[in-house]
Amino acid sequence: MKYAARLLVFDLDGTLVDSKEDLANAVNVAIESFDLPPLPHPLIYSYVGDGASALMRRALPPEKAALLPEVLDRFLAYYRRHLLDTTRAYPGVIEALRKWTGIYRMAVLTNKGVTMSREILSGLSLDGYFFEVIGGDSFRTKKPDPEGLLHILREAGVEAADAVMIGDSGNDVRAGRGAGTVTCGVTYGLGASGFAGHPPDFTVDRFPDLFTRIRPA
Repeated sequence: MKYAARLLVFDLDGTLVDSKEDLANAVNVAIESFDLPPLPHPLIYSYVGDGASALMRRALPPEKAALLPEVLDRFLAYYRRHLLDTTRAYPGVIEALRKWTGIYRMAVLTNKGVTMSREILSGLSLDGYFFEVIGGDSFRTKKPDPEGLLHILREAGVEAADAVMIGDSGNDVRAGRGAGTVTCGVTYGLGASGFAGHPPDFTVDRFPDLFTRIRPA
């Protein structure tokens, strides 16, 4: 089955870009500066997806929860300087976006801060493909709340039934469901285990495969 679409809305981390190493390094720099032991990277990866504050809250031992504001500031200060040390677009992303730009309207909806998101997209020469970038601090809410996605739909002038929300986690599926869009889960990202509880309409194992499952509306 191919889904008719006019608008594609992408998550960022774990969907368009592989940023996990830079995030994990920044987490450990932050917690080690408070004399806490570093965490294994795979464990940190499992904490990603709900924004910086949630990431650092999960990285702190419960008895150190009061340190969250200071540790978060340290994380953000370091991460802002190291956004693109190892972060790269996933295989096939640049080529697919280049091929399909103009056929579909495209936007980004992420729980990462909007300024850092735009810097990453610009640094990887991806920013020109998206008419809108909404971050976790753009509105009062973030995914899984559909507020940001509903805003993008209004900006694009597209009905929800003609849009696809694409992401690597249950948050993306829930946001899409809440807004009424079709949902696509990418299995190569960080949060695919969340699809068990929140199954998308379809999944793809490689980014370019998305475009074999949709057609212009």
